Amino acid sequence: MLQNKTFTALLFCLLLSLTSCKKEVKPIPENKQDFAKTTFKYAEGFAITHNENFKILTINNPWPKAEKTYKYALVQKNMLSKITLNKDEFDGIITIPIEKIVVTSTTHIPALELLEVEETLVGFPGTDYVSSLKTRTRIDTESIRELGKNEGINTEVLLELQPDVVIGYGIDGNNKTFETIKKSGIPVIYNGDWVEKSALAKAEWIKFFGVLYNKEKVANTIFDSIEKNYQEAKDIAAKVENQPTVLSGAMHKDTWYLPNGTSAEAQILKDANVNYLYGETTGSGSLALNFESVFEKAAHADLWLSPSYYTSMEALEKANAHYTKFDAFKNKKIYTFSTTTGKTGGVLYYELGTARPDIILKDIIKICHPELLPEYTPYFFKPLK
Repeated sequence: MLQNKTFTALLFCLLLSLTSCKKEVKPIPENKQDFAKTTFKYAEGFAITHNENFKILTINNPWPKAEKTYKYALVQKNMLSKITLNKDEFDGIITIPIEKIVVTSTTHIPALELLEVEETLVGFPGTDYVSSLKTRTRIDTESIRELGKNEGINTEVLLELQPDVVIGYGIDGNNKTFETIKKSGIPVIYNGDWVEKSALAKAEWIKFFGVLYNKEKVANTIFDSIEKNYQEAKDIAAKVENQPTVLSGAMHKDTWYLPNGTSAEAQILKDANVNYLYGETTGSGSLALNFESVFEKAAHADLWLSPSYYTSMEALEKANAHYTKFDAFKNKKIYTFSTTTGKTGGVLYYELGTARPDIILKDIIKICHPELLPEYTPYFFKPLK
């Protein structure tokens, strides 16, 4: 009996030993591949995928009809020497958080300021277009270097700055300067916020910058606040029954350009509860019409918003005397954002508008339904003088 118990005990120990050995030899991958993908509520042009040791930033649509998807590996500084990545799989391997950055559009600057990382901006092409007082101060003290023009960036100065990354944009991907920068070892990420279909989708690109700076939670909080402000303003406007008719744009040479009905600009007008006279049109890009067709449809429009770059009634009349035939001209109901500029002439709307659609919406509501926001003063839009 004792022998049987001893044999059973030995057999149990042997099985336990074999089981333990089997667990010990089970292979453990160096980089786990069970990815978690961050989804966004509005933005479609980029995605963020997480795994144990790094993140992947994917840019899906940096310009209209883009055929290539761009992938960037974002690696924490303390992990850079611990993992090996196949460079052929990525369009750039970037160490985060970013310490030095070059951006190429004024629309990128508000995100840096909202995230409180504007001190990392070391270069910009066309600094005169920058309106923000905070960033202008850094330009004036030469903390931010002038880099020329976007299509012809001064690569000598840029290479001297040695930024961690350049945030670029393009209309077709054919930018020889960016190719030169990439060949020098500095990654270029194409930002496609301007391709997004809605104002809130464009604003959600603050999360693109958030992941570059390890500030994803901060970026989420900022965007949630902007979205909340936007939705509250939209709900207020939805209560009114009167919809003033609205015209937009102006002539350039022989063509009148104005937003199509599926554009982000038209969506804001819809959310302001106005009757945009071209709200039913579809397509990509701006509408291009002749004067006669616009006059026939919009001669009696209650309001005229964004009359191109014109900054006064006099300038509008001088450009084309036929503008004076519109009721909005006769009644001085024309409003523009072109007169709200920084000290060097940069138009603030072009810089901050993408990041803050809630402000634009409130401006439009105040102009079209002044009784709804009695204490509000428009920030971008002012009456044409």
